[in-house]
Amino acid sequence: MEKGQAAEQGALERVREWLKSWPGYGKIGEIRADYTDQTTGGGMYPRGITELGRSRDILGGAAVRQRLDFKLNFVLPKAPGEDLEATENAEWLLEFQQWVQRQSAEGLAPRFGNTGQENEKWIAAGGSLQQADEGGFAVYTATLSTEFTIKYEVI
Repeated sequence: MEKGQAAEQGALERVREWLKSWPGYGKIGEIRADYTDQTTGGGMYPRGITELGRSRDILGGAAVRQRLDFKLNFVLPKAPGEDLEATENAEWLLEFQQWVQRQSAEGLAPRFGNTGQENEKWIAAGGSLQQADEGGFAVYTATLSTEFTIKYEVI
């Protein structure tokens, strides 16, 4: 977590606020935590933190490399057999993934580490159509991940 941005805003809210800055966000309107409405919006499902590595310094402190994962669902209009909407939705999803990569490369994505922040990265991977219904809506998914390092000092 960035210095000065302690616990006043949790990880989910920080990510949601950041996603709202994406130019294509208006197509979904809202991202809910642990819930996806069947007709509009999106859902963000935390998948937890995975430890990727750990090192210790000579004073006994530890630096832990971590990955935080989220599954994202996006409900978009898609009439059965409609190629134009399907193509627009697929392009939208690809643009989202490129936006995440660009935000990460430019240092504009949220940061969760307290050391080595220049090595933090975000990716949005695995974007695909998950399901479509006869009612004219489809659920597209992507996995949003960030890698960062937290340094724990010996007290």
